[in-house]
Amino acid sequence: MKIGILTSGGDCPGLNAVIRGAVLKGIAVHGHEFVGFLDGWRGVVEGDIIDIPRTLVRGIAKQGGTILGTSRTNPFDNGGGPEVIGAHMRRLGIDAIIAIGGEGTLAAAKRLTDAGLNIVGVPKTVDNDLDATDYTFGFDTAVQIATEAIDRLRTTGESHHRCIIAEVMGRHVGWIALHAGMAAGAHAILIPEQKTSIEQITQWVRDANARGRAPLVVVAEGFVPDHLDSAHSERGLDTNGRPRLGGIADLLAPELEARTGIETRATILGHIQRGGVPSAFDRVLATRLGMAAVDSVVEGAWGTMVALKGTEIARVRFEQALGRLKTVPQNRYDEAAVLFG
Repeated sequence: MKIGILTSGGDCPGLNAVIRGAVLKGIAVHGHEFVGFLDGWRGVVEGDIIDIPRTLVRGIAKQGGTILGTSRTNPFDNGGGPEVIGAHMRRLGIDAIIAIGGEGTLAAAKRLTDAGLNIVGVPKTVDNDLDATDYTFGFDTAVQIATEAIDRLRTTGESHHRCIIAEVMGRHVGWIALHAGMAAGAHAILIPEQKTSIEQITQWVRDANARGRAPLVVVAEGFVPDHLDSAHSERGLDTNGRPRLGGIADLLAPELEARTGIETRATILGHIQRGGVPSAFDRVLATRLGMAAVDSVVEGAWGTMVALKGTEIARVRFEQALGRLKTVPQNRYDEAAVLFG
C-alpha cells in the first residue's frame, strides 16, 4: 500500500515525530510505501509529492517544524476538490492519506472522506482545543516554552518591582495560559472563557504588590475584558479572514499602571511558543499517534482520527472532534483562581 502524508495549518513541535512514527511502523511492520505531500493541502491539490524512505525520517523526532512544509490552503479552492484530488491519487498510485492538522484540516478531511477518499487524521494544535482527545502534541512544548519565558520575565520584574504581563497563545481557549500561569505562579490568569473586569484584575495586582511581590499576569491573546465585545485585534485579517489577534497585554499594561501606580511592562511571546524542539512528552505522544494512524489505514478506518484517551490511543470519528472546541471548564479555572492575588 502507498500512503501519502500531509501536515497542514499552523506548525507545531511534534509534527516530524508523527511522520517518523507512521513511516517506521508502516515500513517495518506492514511493508508500506510512503510519500509526502508538500505544503499541506496545496501538495494534495497539485499532486506535489516527495518520496519518504526510512532514511529520510532518521533522527527527525527531535526536530521542530515539519519536513513536509505546511500551508493554510483550502483543498476545495484553487482548482481542488475530491475529483481532482482523487485523480492525483490514482495517477500517483496513492491508496490513502494521513492528514495531520487541526480543526480546519480535519474538517476538510471529513468532507473529502464523505466524497469517497481514503483519509485518516491525526490531531494537531498547540492550543489543545480539539474535542475528542485529552491532549494534542505541541501543547506540552508550548506550555514549557511559555513557562520558561515567564520565569525569566518574573526575575526582571522582581528586580525592578514591576508588574509583568505575559501574553501567550490562545485564540478561543486558555489552556496554555492556565497551565503556564499555574506553573509560573501567576497572580492572575486571564483566558477567553472568563470575562473578567479591569477592577478585578487591578485588585489582584494590588494584593500581590501589598505582599511585597512583583505582580505577574498571564493573559491569553483571545482574552476579552468585560468592557469589550471582542478580542483585541489591530493587525487586520489572516488568510482565512479571521482577525489577527495579539496585543491585549499592551492594552492592559498602561491601564493597570494608571490604576495601581505600579510600573507595568508587557511581553508578547507569539510564535516562539510554536518553534523549536518538542518536549519528551510530545515526542512520545506524536510517535504513538503516527503509529496508530498507520493501523487505522491498514484496517480501513476511513473518516477517523486517532486520539489520546487517558494514557491510551483511541480512534474516533471526525465528527466527534469537530464543531465544538474543548474549552477550559469552570472547575479548572476556579482551581487556579485560588492562587490569584
